[in-house]
Amino acid sequence: MKKSAGRKIEIAVFISGTGSNLKNLIKFSKKNKRFKIKLVISNKKNAKGLIFANRNNINTKVYNFKKRSKDEKKMLNILLKEKIQIICLAGFMKILSKNFIKKFNGKVINIHPSLLPNYKGLNTHRRVLDNNEKYSGCTVHFVNSKLDSGKIILQKKVKILKNDTPKKLQKRILKQEHKIYPKALQMIVN
Repeated sequence: MKKSAGRKIEIAVFISGTGSNLKNLIKFSKKNKRFKIKLVISNKKNAKGLIFANRNNINTKVYNFKKRSKDEKKMLNILLKEKIQIICLAGFMKILSKNFIKKFNGKVINIHPSLLPNYKGLNTHRRVLDNNEKYSGCTVHFVNSKLDSGKIILQKKVKILKNDTPKKLQKRILKQEHKIYPKALQMIVN
């Protein structure tokens, strides 16, 4: 994806919860003048991440996904209207349809808390520990129609410690997510 001279790359971030990756991407976009987070979309009206967006004067929209095709249609309309170029999924706990992904082909990325292709889906930290893995980590990847299966952009390995619990491991991996998500974003636009 080539950037036109002088124009910022406009991003929408999709969230469902606390928004720590969103907060980190907002910080990054303020330092790196090439990116502008223009829109935050959530499937939960009480997602804490919406507070960060509002504090930073970023437009927010909430779609509950009770009627996915209807909500996706509305989302596509606003994304096109806002001229969004990249969608960053950051803890967005809904699966987007093939049709939606096709419309934004190659422009939807996600952060996942494991070293993909291992441990796709939910409860990754518990599963990693249950299997006595030596390492876990996080992955930024392109989104395709299969869950957590798109082309990998960037990964960061995290050593598992003897006293790790899912919570402790999650905390350490989240720190790495905050480092690699902005790097991956830069990689795909260079």
